Amino acid sequence: MAGSILSATSHLNISPLKFNHTVDDKWTGRYMQKSKLFHLGHSAGYRVRAKAMSSTDAKAIQIPRQWYNLVADLPIKPPPFLHPGTHQPVKPEDLSPLFADELILQEVTNERYIDIPEEVVDIYGLWRPTPLIRAKRLEKLLDTPARIYYKYEGVSPAGSHKPNTAVPQVWYNAQQGVKNIVTETGAGQWGSSLAFACSLFGINCEVWQVRASYDSKPYRKLMMQTWGAKVHPSPSSLTESGRRMLQTDPSSPGSLGIAISEAVEIAAQNADTKYCLGSVLNHVLLHQTIIGEECIKQMEAIGETPDVIIGCTGGGSNFAGLAFPFIREKLSGKINPLIRAVEPTACPSLTKGRYAYDYGDTAGMTPLMKMHTLGHDFIPDPIHSGGLRYHGMAPLISHIYELGFMEALAIPQIECFRGAIQFARSEGLIPAPEPTHAIAATIREALHCKETGEAKVILMAMCGHGHFDLPAYEKYLQGNMVDLDFSDERMQTSLADVPKVVS
Repeated sequence: MAGSILSATSHLNISPLKFNHTVDDKWTGRYMQKSKLFHLGHSAGYRVRAKAMSSTDAKAIQIPRQWYNLVADLPIKPPPFLHPGTHQPVKPEDLSPLFADELILQEVTNERYIDIPEEVVDIYGLWRPTPLIRAKRLEKLLDTPARIYYKYEGVSPAGSHKPNTAVPQVWYNAQQGVKNIVTETGAGQWGSSLAFACSLFGINCEVWQVRASYDSKPYRKLMMQTWGAKVHPSPSSLTESGRRMLQTDPSSPGSLGIAISEAVEIAAQNADTKYCLGSVLNHVLLHQTIIGEECIKQMEAIGETPDVIIGCTGGGSNFAGLAFPFIREKLSGKINPLIRAVEPTACPSLTKGRYAYDYGDTAGMTPLMKMHTLGHDFIPDPIHSGGLRYHGMAPLISHIYELGFMEALAIPQIECFRGAIQFARSEGLIPAPEPTHAIAATIREALHCKETGEAKVILMAMCGHGHFDLPAYEKYLQGNMVDLDFSDERMQTSLADVPKVVS
């Protein structure tokens, strides 16, 4: 079995961690914000933006002051992360080599709401609140009675929803005196966002970008470098896990799982370095709930209630950010929307994956997480939605999917880009390849409403723009895009290496 950050195998020369049966006092009790190390002032804190657009009586929406933790309201709590060697629940202190203390507290807390630090709110003010926009022109194009709204996160400095968690993650690391942060990135949106956040706090940033995206999206790499980050194609020769992959397949297109392994390996070997993740983990999803909290207020301001909520899923952070606060309202009986996740047919972890404990990375260096997985060895075909090429779904999303609080479907990329063109030519915005999946599903729903005559309110997560993804649009417009097949045989081979855990 591959080594892990927890078991710290000898081939990485990492000293093993000690696992105590008692938990230190700092991990117990009610989650609380701790000391403030410094304060950054930004004039954008006074910016008023993102009224619920296209409404004549829209009210200004303030930036939320708290993140929402869905775990607090679930009737059945999600399964714990497990130590890969003992298969016992991971204790918070076991994660200390990778994450800042405050982020670990957020990962394991059962508190319903977490206060957002003032410094983070101040930086959020550079782009938040983000607009809620009614897609009237798309409605007209589709000739549908449905009312389509999209929550647009592409107004952030990095052009996506990712800074919502990059800023607080870097802030908490800065509070702890961390000097270096490493990460992975697929499409480059997360890497760009972390590079941006690190530039605000004077922290060094190093990024392993999935090779397929590194080659096809050079401007994402340049964006990261402009903000001061070092960027490496993954798999790389800089890490043992990368070298092993290159020996197996010198032309590997890479995957998020491989890139995670490389970044985690570097963090594990250097005491002055921490790791930040752009999706999957609870604290990441927590930070993204600022999207849904804003959106609830915006929809209330215009007197609308969503009947259907749609978002794309790779690791799951953008979908969770919009959907989780609405699930809270659904659990309380206030609303009852249908909540639908959309994934690529080439990487269908929710719709075809197995719900099982698996590693979050390819090399097996992370804790075991119970999630919908295609197997940590699974390397998806290099579709244009690089941010959705992940073998597993966020454990918390996997859990609520199992509880029946949401549904999922997979859509091939040609249909997604066809929808993106319709959206761009009616609404003006060019979407990133990832939210084209949500657009395609929204169009399906709107056309169904056309057939039935139902005037449903459809709310869509529009997580970022596609200004650096135009080569993908060029392929579609030139007729050179193909739908890549999902290989059940390849998935079964990958699933054969999933650890056997009795849960």
